[in-house]
Amino acid sequence: MTHEPLTGLASIVVLGISSQWLAWRLRLPAILLLLTAGFLVGPLPDLLGHPKLLNPEELLGSLLQPLVSLFVALILFEGGLSLNVRDVAHVGRVVRNLVTLGTLISWALVTPAAHYLLHMSWGLSLLFGAILTVTGPTVIGPLLRFVRPSGPAGAILRWEGIVIDPIGAMLALIVFEVIKAHSPQYASVLAITLVGKVVFFGAIFGLAASGILILLLRRFWVPDYLESPLTLMLVLAAFTAANLFQSESGLFAVTLMGLWLANQKLAPFRHILEFKETLSVLLISSLFIILGARLDASQLKTLGWSTLAFLGFLILIVRPASVMLCTAGSTLAWRDRLFLSAVAPRGVVAAAVSSVFALRLHEAQYPNAERLVPATFAVIIGTVIVYGLSAVAVARRLGLRKRGAGGFLIAGANPVARAIGKVLQNEGQGVLLVDTNHANIAAARLDGLPTLLASVTSEYILDKLDLSGIGRLLSLTPNEAVNALAAVHFARIFGRSGVYQLPPVAQPGTRQEKVHHELRARLLFSAGAGFAELLNLLNFGATIRKTTFTPEFDYARFRELHNDVPMPLFLIDELGDVNPVTADAQLAPRAGQSLLSIMIPSEAPR
Repeated sequence: MTHEPLTGLASIVVLGISSQWLAWRLRLPAILLLLTAGFLVGPLPDLLGHPKLLNPEELLGSLLQPLVSLFVALILFEGGLSLNVRDVAHVGRVVRNLVTLGTLISWALVTPAAHYLLHMSWGLSLLFGAILTVTGPTVIGPLLRFVRPSGPAGAILRWEGIVIDPIGAMLALIVFEVIKAHSPQYASVLAITLVGKVVFFGAIFGLAASGILILLLRRFWVPDYLESPLTLMLVLAAFTAANLFQSESGLFAVTLMGLWLANQKLAPFRHILEFKETLSVLLISSLFIILGARLDASQLKTLGWSTLAFLGFLILIVRPASVMLCTAGSTLAWRDRLFLSAVAPRGVVAAAVSSVFALRLHEAQYPNAERLVPATFAVIIGTVIVYGLSAVAVARRLGLRKRGAGGFLIAGANPVARAIGKVLQNEGQGVLLVDTNHANIAAARLDGLPTLLASVTSEYILDKLDLSGIGRLLSLTPNEAVNALAAVHFARIFGRSGVYQLPPVAQPGTRQEKVHHELRARLLFSAGAGFAELLNLLNFGATIRKTTFTPEFDYARFRELHNDVPMPLFLIDELGDVNPVTADAQLAPRAGQSLLSIMIPSEAPR
């Protein structure tokens, strides 16, 4: 009998991570495939008259709600760790407006829509409107990771999605207490009291846990292998302790804890952040599988045209109105405003909050309380589908996203880096050249290339660099150690598949030490294409040219005409995506694809 819980728990992880991987391979938003997988093992068999293949309620029982709450707490903490105050230094007013004025605008518009379109009572409509003010990192994070919008819109959405969760949960708590007490005349007093208690206990436990962790790490009182588990322990302790003193204050505690740790300079935290990012992917994947599988056929059958009308009102009226009013008078470009208006999916936080309050209202025998959960789930599924399918197209239409995996951060502004950067820029790719040499930077700027005077391996880069629209690294310096360090430095940001370096080439009379593959990036171009080789070719008049292949003129014919001399650099596919050629690649361009390659003069040394 013990195999069924084991199978269920393993299925959640397998389905979640498999959906994430498949979404990456298909270049689709992961949240779409996660919800689809949950639907296939949950409500779909139920609709067909068969038992659910995965039933979270039966699998986890009374542990379901506490586990979801703890998962959400960890996700919010990890989201808080990703918030750097410098990211929104020039748009802080917009973020502040979205999480305050925007919350009130959304609440004011959603409440009557729920009453008249979904036929909820005014009390239930007020609570439903408060719940739907949240967006959340469980959906915003994966969507932004997929879209990679350029400009400040991505940072604004990330801040809004994380900060608004505890605010929305607190607003829902206030509305719940008011409608449960049947005392609207005391609503203002009750609201002030609850806000004060949530902020007080959240701040006390969030800052206390942060202080303890900083002290332990700064004094080296914790071994390296225990730093991440200790952080995990303190996050869960702060969340639980705050909630024991005041319901819903735990979300505020962990968000504040993550935000404080991310912006302090007393103790290093990046290695812990890497662990939290991995954990966050696992938790988000599991939560969406659980979310989709929890749906019942009976809940889906209650949804009709009125629900679709409500979704349309939410997407086409509420979000644009909120964004436009909150950004009025700001310096934000109209493209960023439109993109903010087109992205506001609801996620696991809304589901968790609605489930908790629906249960409490049911216990208090509040009429029609059972309608809260299916309506919330319908909004989550609808907004995830709409925004998940449209976000990339909207960003691209507005000029906030380039085709492909993102632009290139180029380590080096030397002649080789400048030549390659210029060609990539001409192909519509975003590039940023980073170098410590003033002369190289000046020459790159004269060529019209974006530059930054800094060391590519410094912490300053990670704190100051605007990586919106940038998704890959090319290490093109003459220093092989710098190239390898840059690869390690940015592998945690772009992933190991997104970092490239020139291959190390042994010098005559020197001993060549082989670097472990985990300490270097993917090797560019060909095994002999070291920096000195490329520089010599450019000095002898080599040029980088683009060749497009057709059924009549294929790659074999190209090599034959040029006597196998050209060195391939980048392959451009049919969609215009530019991908570096690697030394281990079996190059076979198809008709419709193009190749950027160095055309080598016959007199050049080879």
